[in-house]
Amino acid sequence: MPDAPEQRDRHQTVTSETIEVLKNRRSIRKYADDPVTDAMVEVILEAAFRAPTSSNLQAYSVIQVRDPDTRAKLAAVGGNQQHIIDCPLFLAFCADLTRIEAAFQKNGHDLSDNNMELGLVATIDAALVGMSTYLAADSLGIRGVMIGAMRNDPEAVAEILGLPDRVYVVFGMCLGYPAEAPKQKPRMPKSGMIHHERYDLEAALAAMAAYDPDLRAHYDAIGKDTTDDSWSHDVHAKFSKRPRDHLRAALKKRGFDFT
Repeated sequence: MPDAPEQRDRHQTVTSETIEVLKNRRSIRKYADDPVTDAMVEVILEAAFRAPTSSNLQAYSVIQVRDPDTRAKLAAVGGNQQHIIDCPLFLAFCADLTRIEAAFQKNGHDLSDNNMELGLVATIDAALVGMSTYLAADSLGIRGVMIGAMRNDPEAVAEILGLPDRVYVVFGMCLGYPAEAPKQKPRMPKSGMIHHERYDLEAALAAMAAYDPDLRAHYDAIGKDTTDDSWSHDVHAKFSKRPRDHLRAALKKRGFDFT
């Protein structure tokens, strides 16, 4: 007998161009000389600006940086990452409350006592636009890497980019045509990250235990030093000492009160 419809569905591979783009994503840090034109960027960002935005606030802005001197200054703030200097295009994704404050002022109010919610909304908006930008760029063969180190010193980055109050760079993005195809880093098992109806803590911790040796094998394959408990060790080393401990105070100065 032929398979029932539901059985046939299970035998088929479910995929799409978008799914394949996401499944093959990897961070690119070396770039070819091919230009990323202004016309390309305009189309990419126009598509990215259709990303979801809470209550239609659109609390983000994007700054395109091509000038080598500016990128060198940003690289110095961002831990001297050479790809910030080498990429043909650097984008700074900003949480931006300036237009929201202007709307408040038109109605006799301001943001002097704004709270965590508004700052969080703007930050999430910027992140959604950023990932949408990456996906749109990748569909044209343009790839890159996210730069969270723009949060190392929000005030210095603001000065370099001429940001007004109520704006900070959530992260940056290097973009260009790739000159390398690095080995894709494995991800943690889905069994500990996808939950059904209720959170499964045992499965989450089991996924972590399984991932440590998987990540070690990846790093061994590319010649990178690591430890037996690779992921657990790295997370502890990087985050147990309160990284960017000044960040809350710096963002508060920029008008983002996360208290």
